[in-house]
Amino acid sequence: MINRRDVLKAGVGGVMSLAAWHARAYATATDQPLRVALIGCGWYGKTDLFHLLQVTPAEVVGLCDVDRQLVNEAAELVAQRQPSRKSPPTFGDYRELLADQRPEVVLIGTPDHWHCLPMVDACKAGCDVYVQKPICYDVVEGQAMVAAARKYKRTVQAGLQRRSTPHLLEAREKFIDSGLLGKVAYVDIHSYYGGPGDFPPNTQPPETLDWDMYVGPATWRDFSPGIHPRSWRACREFSNGQTGDLCVHMYDAVRYFLKLGWPKRVAATGGSLMRSPDSNINVHDTQTALFDHGDVQVVWNQRNWGENPDPEYPWGATLYGDKGTLKFSVWSYDFIPKGNGSKEHRKALEEREQYPEDVQHKATELFAAPGTRAHMRNFLAARQNGQLPVADIEQGYISSACCIMANLSMELGREFRWDAAAGRVIGDDEANRRLARTYRGDWIHPTPENV
Repeated sequence: MINRRDVLKAGVGGVMSLAAWHARAYATATDQPLRVALIGCGWYGKTDLFHLLQVTPAEVVGLCDVDRQLVNEAAELVAQRQPSRKSPPTFGDYRELLADQRPEVVLIGTPDHWHCLPMVDACKAGCDVYVQKPICYDVVEGQAMVAAARKYKRTVQAGLQRRSTPHLLEAREKFIDSGLLGKVAYVDIHSYYGGPGDFPPNTQPPETLDWDMYVGPATWRDFSPGIHPRSWRACREFSNGQTGDLCVHMYDAVRYFLKLGWPKRVAATGGSLMRSPDSNINVHDTQTALFDHGDVQVVWNQRNWGENPDPEYPWGATLYGDKGTLKFSVWSYDFIPKGNGSKEHRKALEEREQYPEDVQHKATELFAAPGTRAHMRNFLAARQNGQLPVADIEQGYISSACCIMANLSMELGREFRWDAAAGRVIGDDEANRRLARTYRGDWIHPTPENV
């Protein structure tokens, strides 16, 4: 049996040695299309699926969502997009999809509180998985997901596509790897999106929506028409707020570019400082978090009120080196050298001419599409070649867990020092008890020991 310490003791420094765990035979390319299923048919689930269909021959063999209207709309769109023009079977329970359709690859685009269980069950069913970020709602879920991927020898890519975004990879090569940026000791990552608004009052969910299944293992919350389908991130029951949504992207990119593993400590402060105490939105609107990597300090700043101090970079990262400064976001990068050197600016690549479907699909983020396609190609190559993908599940776990711990540090009012080998906070029993939430009802929380 795989236990927590065995899975985690290598830390990030030993992640590549885990490729040896992928000893199973990988199928060679054939003329048979890849059997793909999607769990979670909202905005980004469909976007991920359509980008996958753009880069490989595939047949969508199943769609799953707790909202019948969403899943039926997705089936119509898939029938228009996939070569067979077939409308795939639809399901309201992902377990039925896995049992009935036996896909080779599963994409998971659910709300965050539903990432872990489908991923673990898909691995058990023999599927390779692309799971959206943050990969987990709590830390122990992330540990269980790593354990499941290794135990069942599956390829699992986290949807941290900044690692595959063309203009960001160019910036890394030109300024970081080349040494032009110099030694980096401080990084600012930030988001200044949003506002203090509230959800509409609670009502009965529509007949097409299985709200009990939507809530699933999370703490119960009554339905509000403001939550579904796009605003669940404002519910603490279902998400880790902007820290789990936006911080994780930029923090992961910084870790990747600067080759950072686990931080030595995590400390955060903030809260709901601008919303009224009786607001039905219960995620924080303000946060400052420190990820202390020793000789590199990474600081996250979130403020959902007031003016944006840098209108060109409302969500992004700034790396301060002793030879210059590098700003980057999903839209662009700017390099400002120290002294009299030339500044450089580059916008994100768009591929609307090569992929006109991007424009046809109203929800496509044109700036993100090239990175997502490259991320899918990396995922497919990894499962073909028996290598770990660029955003392997362990990397997704590290970045996600650190963001989750930032929220926990803020809530408990103290810093944490992390034992990566044990997967625990050092000397803090209360914090360790909160690394795993209590699942509702009959749902069983996965752990490294029970997957």
